[in-house]
Amino acid sequence: MRAISFVLRRVGVERFRRIPAVVEEQAMYSTESTCPKVSLSNGLKIPIIGLGTSHHGGYSHDAVLYALRECGVRHIDTAKRYGCEEQLGKAVRESGILREDLWLTTKLWPGEYGFNTAKQACRDSCSRLGVEYLDLYLMHWPDAMVPGRSNREVRAETWRALEELYDEGVCRAIGVSNFLVSHLEELKEDCGVVPHVNQVEYHPFQQPGELLAYCRREGIVFEGYCPLAKGQALSHPVILQMAQKYGRTPSQICIRWSIQNRVVTIPKSTKKERILENCQVFGFELEGADMASLGRLHDGRHMSWDPTHVE
Repeated sequence: MRAISFVLRRVGVERFRRIPAVVEEQAMYSTESTCPKVSLSNGLKIPIIGLGTSHHGGYSHDAVLYALRECGVRHIDTAKRYGCEEQLGKAVRESGILREDLWLTTKLWPGEYGFNTAKQACRDSCSRLGVEYLDLYLMHWPDAMVPGRSNREVRAETWRALEELYDEGVCRAIGVSNFLVSHLEELKEDCGVVPHVNQVEYHPFQQPGELLAYCRREGIVFEGYCPLAKGQALSHPVILQMAQKYGRTPSQICIRWSIQNRVVTIPKSTKKERILENCQVFGFELEGADMASLGRLHDGRHMSWDPTHVE
């Protein structure tokens, strides 16, 4: 198979070491304890909690500055599609936080899939963010949306561009978002580097157990977005009962459940008080029975895009 010779010839066996996601206690987060980090298969460590951004009012300059300066946030997730890379770069510079102390993730939209366009898009994102490198660069969606070409072919071509960016040091880690097991299996067969991260929707109502287990087996760090189910989880009776039991807010229960499952979690907010609240999840621990109760809330609903039917 092409992938075997490609691995040995181009990237070497060591790049395929599969290191289990290891949580390490490091970095002060808000006023509570420490923010754990999760090890990627290449040895880098990503903070288990980050601040998500989005389009349609999902970015606030003041909120990002507050997160960085006052809450100790050191992991920020964005995307070219969100349209806020330039503003985010300005906030990072104004924060005074050293670049090497930050974890910055952005994403490549399918409209720029393809070898040359992907490489240029990555460099353009770096330029807008005002950085020389990205900590993590993700393919945003498995559907390539290219007429006359298969998704598999375009994904493989695009991934090879990300591999080159990784080799060149423009990206310290590379990964995908919204990819299912079938998409990951094809990528593994066609290319050389197993994705370091797969970022997907993850909350008590959407728990893709098979995908999570696959990523763990393959050494792919599982990262979850939409951890509060766009607010729907905050009124669920089970979660409200736990919030009362632990003296915490419903959002803290949801985020704590996610990180106790060793899932890198990126809650979004443009409100300072919510950002602080979402960071304060390291001073308590959910009991096993409560973790199991939340695990039973899965009903398969999606709050965001559903990639199930993408070939």
